[in-house]
Order: sequence, then C-alpha cells, then structure tokens
Amino acid sequence: MKNKSDEQNAGLPACDGQILEDGKMQACSLFDYNIVLIGFMGSGKSTISGCLSQMLGMETVEMDQIISRREGMSISEIFEVHGEEYFRNLETGLLIEMQSKKNVIISCGGGTPMRENNVAEMKKNGRVVLLTAKPETIYERVKDSHDRPLLEHNKNTAFISQLMESRREKYEAAADLILETDGKDRLAVCREMVQKLLELDKAAAQA
Repeated sequence: MKNKSDEQNAGLPACDGQILEDGKMQACSLFDYNIVLIGFMGSGKSTISGCLSQMLGMETVEMDQIISRREGMSISEIFEVHGEEYFRNLETGLLIEMQSKKNVIISCGGGTPMRENNVAEMKKNGRVVLLTAKPETIYERVKDSHDRPLLEHNKNTAFISQLMESRREKYEAAADLILETDGKDRLAVCREMVQKLLELDKAAAQA
C-alpha cells in the first residue's frame, strides 16, 4: 500500500459519525466493539491499524509487539527457544485478556485465526476484518524482514502462495468482512473498512 504524507491525520473534527472528505472521522465511539484485523503476514494489518487509530481515536493493540515485549525476545526467538505451540498459547491468552477492552483495534499475527478458540475470543466483543493481498505483494512487503519465522528460509512467492492457500478457508470463515489491499493506499482501505462496518451494524440493527 502507498504511504502518502497527506494520510497522516492529526486532529479529529466532529462529524456526527460521518466520513469527511479528507478521510477523518469523529473520535467518539463509532463502534462499541473491537475491530480485529486478521490476514497473512504482510497483508497490511499494522499499517491499517495505525491509520484507523489516527482516524478514529481508538487504541491499537499489536499482539506480536505485546508478546515480544512481555517475553523479552523477538517472535523468531520465541519460536526457536519455546516452539510454535508455546507462542500460539500466548496469543490465545492475550485474546482472552482483550475481552476486558472495548473500542480497540487488535492487529493479530498471521497464524492467530488458525485456532478456532482464538476466533471465538475475537468474536465475543469484536468484528473480524480480513485483509488480503496477492502473493507477489506479500513478498515485496516481507522480503527484507527477519522477524517472520515461518518465512525466514522460504521467501519466495511459490511458498507464500502455498501457505496462504492453506490458511484461506479458516481466514475466510473467521471474517465478518474481507478487504483487498492491493493497489489501494492505506487511507482508502480504512475508509472502505469503516463504511462497510457501519453498513454491517445497520443491517444487524434492522434484523
């Protein structure tokens, strides 16, 4: 996704819950639940969570960052020292903690939705948004990163495509909303997400 300087939203003007022309929105609770971002590594979760936080005045929870800080080591080191199962248990525990929060943007690790109990925790007080991108796009975004243990020795589009396909069914089953990020700047993705979430809320209220 493109990073444009005009997307750095500072103030949040009052707008009665409407999307303004410059993409800014009222910080007061548009949503009384958490927005949970899922998707393959490099799909744009951290970028979009930061943009949403600026637009909506919502707190952002980066799960990988919190786990890494608490454990005192990188995600790759956690995998190496304790194994993937240990890390996945930490993810589950953190999602359970999030039940005490509301109106928070939660950016999940790529493998978080692969556990059904994790998805159940996400949905207790949140809407789940799946961000997608093509394997070629993912590769360009992650090729210089060394904190993605599942890709560290497999940085090629063929492997990325295969792993994405193996996760696709569970990703889509978990999602309340699916958004493509290819060819869109972050502001456009955020505006589209908020508009569609509001539409989902309206439909739910009328049901």
